[in-house]
Amino acid sequence: MPINNRIAAFQDDMTAWRRDIHAHPELGFEEKRTSDIVAAKLAEFGIAVHRGLGGTGVVGTLKGLGTGSGRAIGLRADMDALPMPEANDFDHASRHAGKMHACGHDGHTAMLLGAARYLAETRNFDGTVHFIFQPAEEGLGGAKRMIDDGLFRQFDCEQVYGLHNWPELPAGQIAVHPGPVMAAANQFEIHVTGHGAHAAMPHRGIDPVLVSAHIITAAQSLVSRGTNPADSAVVSITVVEAGTAANVIPDGARMLGTMRTFTEENHRRIQEQFARLVSSIAEGLGAKAELRFRPGYPATVNSEPEARVAAAAAARVVGEENVVWAPAPTMAAEDFGYMLKERPGAYIWLGHGGHSGPSCRLHNPHYDFNDAILTTGAGYWASLVETILPRSA
Repeated sequence: MPINNRIAAFQDDMTAWRRDIHAHPELGFEEKRTSDIVAAKLAEFGIAVHRGLGGTGVVGTLKGLGTGSGRAIGLRADMDALPMPEANDFDHASRHAGKMHACGHDGHTAMLLGAARYLAETRNFDGTVHFIFQPAEEGLGGAKRMIDDGLFRQFDCEQVYGLHNWPELPAGQIAVHPGPVMAAANQFEIHVTGHGAHAAMPHRGIDPVLVSAHIITAAQSLVSRGTNPADSAVVSITVVEAGTAANVIPDGARMLGTMRTFTEENHRRIQEQFARLVSSIAEGLGAKAELRFRPGYPATVNSEPEARVAAAAAARVVGEENVVWAPAPTMAAEDFGYMLKERPGAYIWLGHGGHSGPSCRLHNPHYDFNDAILTTGAGYWASLVETILPRSA
């Protein structure tokens, strides 16, 4: 793998940064220590530092040695951990109960810092790079918060790029999508109101559990019969709460779930159909139902020209044979989708390799980032900058 020799020399440093961050996980919008480390490292490398966007966000700005193309791009890494306990017992395991870097954001941060260090030393590019260290990716929308705080007004990137480690992909490979990468995800809550009764006398009540069961079953028709088979969508009802005793039909029931699509058209259609379905089933069975949606992340959709640029930059690092073009997207969600709605760009998957065994997947209490790929990720970032912003000969 043709990793730049100078970046390879950073392996031990990046590993130390990554493991230190892993041992001190911080949840979304609480990344004070992590952002302090990021800001201090960027300043040490001679990169201008701006803090405060999105609360704990950090942006580093670096100009190359070119003749002044006026071009600028953004590279984004997420910094937050998850609210879950860690089951590992190695030396850099989480020191904070109930908090863990189970998604590799510690590695994402370390790789972008490694690339920033290399680019600050060489400046072998013509233009400006903004290193975007984002808080609160895990469900809290830190990307949107940074954008709302003026990210692209203050740092006017013409393109923006992101990445995520991917345990299902072998280490040494990079996957690039020329379109959808990850889905939009909304959460919903349904309250069904019936009328309680003795379980031996169901005719005297209106059973919200029965109503809920019909809603759960019918909801699957939104995808199986209401969605074009060539499209992808998922409706999952994941929480059902009702009742307190085996011989009592309760007054009400509550359900929670998610709806995931790749297109806004499908999203609007399924949401509208779901609302009608919930209301009509409840009414038909003599009950009432209230459906509330909580807006989630938009779909993460690459622009094809930028995806091809990302693939070319990846090939310079891992070789063309190790660039996986147009794999199937996932129905998981990512708030980098907000940035791609503002600017063209690409979000790639970096092969992670499942080095800790097949059970070690993202959001798993046994997960740990594969330090062997830190140089691959940092090398990709550096290659991307030098590919998009080449210096004239």
